Amino acid sequence: MDRVPTCENGFTGLEAAIVLIAFVVVAASFSYVVLGAGFFTSQTAQSTVHTGVSQASSSMEVVGNTYGVADSSKATLDYVNVTVALTAGGTPIDLSTMVVSYTDNNGGHEPNLTYVGIGTDATTNPCPLTSHAAQWCIAQKYNNITTGAILDNNAQMVILVGLPATATPNTQFSINFQPSVGAVLPITRTIPGGLTEIQPLY
Repeated sequence: MDRVPTCENGFTGLEAAIVLIAFVVVAASFSYVVLGAGFFTSQTAQSTVHTGVSQASSSMEVVGNTYGVADSSKATLDYVNVTVALTAGGTPIDLSTMVVSYTDNNGGHEPNLTYVGIGTDATTNPCPLTSHAAQWCIAQKYNNITTGAILDNNAQMVILVGLPATATPNTQFSINFQPSVGAVLPITRTIPGGLTEIQPLY
């Protein structure tokens, strides 16, 4: 049986150009999709790194002792006095946006105490805290350059935290300071068996 002769005389240069253009368009579209996905991934990774660095570099620490101030009856603690500062190399933190929570082993629990502002003197006018109310404030600022509640490097702030009526002698309590950026600063102390007007807490 004779083979049928083939002829490609009809395959012109124009058709070859159309096929070439189609391949180029498909390859360009595919490369655009791949590059777009790569750029998105790199931007997400960059954002994650920046967020992680910001979180890690914004941390507070307790400076000195933590003091408890008893109420007039000396049957419970009225509030706690804590001095905080930034860790070495930390970035400034706005304490007015900080979430302060309280828990004790007598059933006392305040998930978000109310921030009431900045006082002028920790002895005569610490802050307008209501007795045994879920409130906290900044009583004093030392070496602070920025106005308001921004905690700067080399600065210290005295924080007063109001305690509930469950803060009785021999009670263990925890206070968590959660800034908007940075790590949580937990403080756990035990109220002594006999209360005076002011006492250090350990």
